[in-house]
Amino acid sequence: MGRRRTKAPRRGSLAYLPRKRSTHPRGRVRYWPDVKLDSPKLIGFSGYKVGMNYIYSLDNHVGSPNYGLEIIAPVTVVETPPLLVCGFRAYAPTIDGVKAFGEVWAKELPPDTERSPSKPKNPPTSTSEIENALPKITALRAIVFTQPRLANVPQKKPEVFEVKVSGGTMKDQLQYLTGILGTEVKASEVFTEGQYLDVIGITKGKGIQGPVKRWGVKKRHHKARKTVRGVATLGPWSPSYVMYTVPRAGQMGFHQRTERNKRIMKISEDAEGINPAGGFPHYGIVRGPYILVKGSLPGPKKRILKMRYADHPPANTENEQINITYIGNQVMSTM
Repeated sequence: MGRRRTKAPRRGSLAYLPRKRSTHPRGRVRYWPDVKLDSPKLIGFSGYKVGMNYIYSLDNHVGSPNYGLEIIAPVTVVETPPLLVCGFRAYAPTIDGVKAFGEVWAKELPPDTERSPSKPKNPPTSTSEIENALPKITALRAIVFTQPRLANVPQKKPEVFEVKVSGGTMKDQLQYLTGILGTEVKASEVFTEGQYLDVIGITKGKGIQGPVKRWGVKKRHHKARKTVRGVATLGPWSPSYVMYTVPRAGQMGFHQRTERNKRIMKISEDAEGINPAGGFPHYGIVRGPYILVKGSLPGPKKRILKMRYADHPPANTENEQINITYIGNQVMSTM
């Protein structure tokens, strides 16, 4: 507490323990929401963080003091190359929980998919086997590959992950997956403007940091004994060990975080209107499709972000249309 003589709330949050490095620089979608749709559709996508910009738009939120007026808002540019649907996987309940029942892969795939060890040489099941077992199938997920060569990133090896399919009956979902098997899916086919998303990513890594920067504890007096940038005490005599709630030095950043209810302000395939003169700092020129997401997103430039339908979107936002009047040509500094 430093020189504070009264009680006060603790510094820092214990909600994200342990604060350790992520295993991979790509986030993992640990949960897929149950979305009610009229027809089958993928409810997730991925993209590469480009940087930040700003837009002018009309405030269409009913009840806002700026309703109907032009406001400025920061946006994050995310380049979204099409995803390649290479297969799909079926899940069925077992005595040990829901497990993978089988998977089907496309016969002809691009050469870059050979770089990934996730592609099996001999898929164990076929479409007919999954169709015969539809009564016990509880979920169907598409197996997609990213195409980093279509974005301005140095990566060549594609990322492979699963995307859940929602909408319609299980038979409709199987027909939908069979139809898009081996084809590309664009972001405009998955999301719409004005929609709310949950964005999963890995934050910027800060390395090993002390308790002042890592937890936000207050610096002690400059005449403090032994240390200034630390806590005054490590705990009581009993228990005779340092509790996990005591702010200590350690890893800061490079953690998986989920940004909830991020709104899509624009979806476009024309990159000419978004690129500033000389390109985005530390990224370059946006070459293909992109989306503008309101606010900031975790991670540095060129890091992959995974997006899904929002788990708990705001209520009464169906009629709020996006009306952008201007997109800034100058790039904003990263938050």
